[in-house]
Order: sequence, then C-alpha cells, then structure tokens
Amino acid sequence: MLGFNEKCQSLLSAMTEELISSSEIEGVLLNPNSVRSSIARRLGIEDDGLLVEDHYVEGLVDVMLDAVRNCREPLTDERLFDWHAALFPFGRSGMHRITVADWRKGEEPMQVVSGAFGHEKVHYEAPPSDAVPVEMERLIEWCNTSDQSPFIMAAVAHLWFVTIHPFDDGNGRISRTLADMLLSRLDEDSARYYSMSAEINRNKKAYYEVLERTQSSTKSLCTDKNDKTAKNGGLDITEWMLWFFGCLENAIVRASGIIERTLQKAAYWDEFRDVDINERQRKVVNRLWDGFEGKLTSSKWAKICGCSQDTALRDINDLIAKGMLRNSGEGGRSANYLLPE
Repeated sequence: MLGFNEKCQSLLSAMTEELISSSEIEGVLLNPNSVRSSIARRLGIEDDGLLVEDHYVEGLVDVMLDAVRNCREPLTDERLFDWHAALFPFGRSGMHRITVADWRKGEEPMQVVSGAFGHEKVHYEAPPSDAVPVEMERLIEWCNTSDQSPFIMAAVAHLWFVTIHPFDDGNGRISRTLADMLLSRLDEDSARYYSMSAEINRNKKAYYEVLERTQSSTKSLCTDKNDKTAKNGGLDITEWMLWFFGCLENAIVRASGIIERTLQKAAYWDEFRDVDINERQRKVVNRLWDGFEGKLTSSKWAKICGCSQDTALRDINDLIAKGMLRNSGEGGRSANYLLPE
C-alpha cells in the first residue's frame, strides 16, 4: 500500500530507530540527526534533517546495512570481525584497550556484572576464552546450514551468541545485529519496517532478566563435557523464545500503527497537492505528521523555522484558512494548532 517515497521514509525511520535503540540498550547515546542523515545518504533518500558527520555512526550504519542487505550471504568469522571493528574503530571501549576484530583472549573470566565496586553481582559468566573459537565455529555453521524458520533462528542465534560472549565488548549489539540479519531473510527485498531493538529497549529490564534466567539454566551449554565439576544445566530455552516472539509481535504491531500514519500523511498531501504553501509551512506540517512532541504553538513554530512570531502566525492562519491546520480551541497563551481530523 505504500508508495515509493512513503516506503523510503518508513524504512529510514525504522532503521534509525533500530540503530539508536540497540546502542541505547548498552548505555551508548547516539545523535539522532547523525544516524538519520548517515542512513539516508547510504540509501540515496532525500532527508531534510541536519547533516552531522560522525565516523563512529558511519561504522554502525555499515554494519546494519551489511546485515540487512546481505542477509542471505554466509556468516563467517571474518564478517563478524568486520562488524566488531566498526563498533570499536579506535581499539578501545571507554578508557580500556580491548581486542578488536578477533575473539577475546586471556584467562580472566568474562563476567556480566552490576553493582557498586566491592558489592558487585555476577549475573553470568561466559565460557573461557580458549573455548570461544570452537563454540563460534558451531554457531556459524548452524546459522549457515539450519533449515529452521528465520523467526526461530533469530531468537536462538541471539541467545547463543550472547551466551558465548565471544568479544571483549559489543556482544549485545552484535547479537541483535545477527538477529536482524536472520529476520531480514523473511522479506524479499530484505527491508523491514519495524525495530526489534526499539521494542527491547522499551522492555530492557525484562530483557536482561529473561536472559539471565535462561543463561543460568543453560550454563553447561558451552562447558567441557569431560569436566566433572561443571554444573548440570538444561537446554530448555522456551521462556526466552516466547519472550522474544512476544517482543517481535509488539514491534510489528507498533510498526503497523506507524505505517497507518504514513498512509494518512500520504493521503493528506495528495488532497492538498495543488495548494500553494511555503517551505516553512511544509516543514512544520511534516513535523506534525512525523510525531511532533508536545503542542504546536506559534512560538515553537517561530523557533523551528527561525522566523518572527508575526511571520509564524501568518503562516499558521494561512494554513487554517486553507483547511490544512486547525485551532485546538484553547485560547490565550494555551493556543495551539493541530492537523485536521
């Protein structure tokens, strides 16, 4: 039902939200304008957002586009190393130097820890570093040969990867990228209009809780089968699978609402295609359709467009007279404006 332009804008919004949310889950905040402009440029989509150069974001966009566009290409350790190098172009995680574009090294246990210094809580301990190459070889082979549904593969691969924890850092982001790659195989054009990471980010506490419970029950998954001291764990990942699919369903339902809004926006501009308006008016109306935060007032209009309050009011009243905008009915300083019903 979407025309070409609406398809492009919906895809751009979904991919922007996916990248921002996946990083935010790990506590990394990205500049939305930088992410959107980088994706738009790579996809050849015109966008009226601010162009913000960010080499780190460029690397993240490369990873996402490789995963989605080349979703049917074989997964290899080199491909995963390239993804990892793009996440850490300077070989550091914060102030710490880490192993980049290779599996983690060393004899220190890889632990997921929270809490203040001296009162840490260990949520999960990954298999030792010397076990990682073999475990990743198993996972990669399964990703390339399994005939399971991409839905199931995405859920299993996400859990399997983050359980092995093969890198010094970035395991969560790459596990979600891997899931995105497998989900993209469901669509002929490898384009998805929903964001799984955005939904996970909305339920971040539950995400970490179900991961911890599942990993606790499968802790023998990657241990030496001859190690008599290893605790017996199960391979029941049903709870994780159900949580993952519930999250995916919510993401698709949310995207359906966004696409419905996109169709309404397209119908609006089709109705008023012959009406003469200026670029300020077009810019603010598009902002309203794309999810304007708060109420639109004349002062906000003036700030967005960089114009005077008088010019803003003239623009607004002109749109009201043409039926493209309406007054909310609130008077005085509370006066604000809405799209027509």
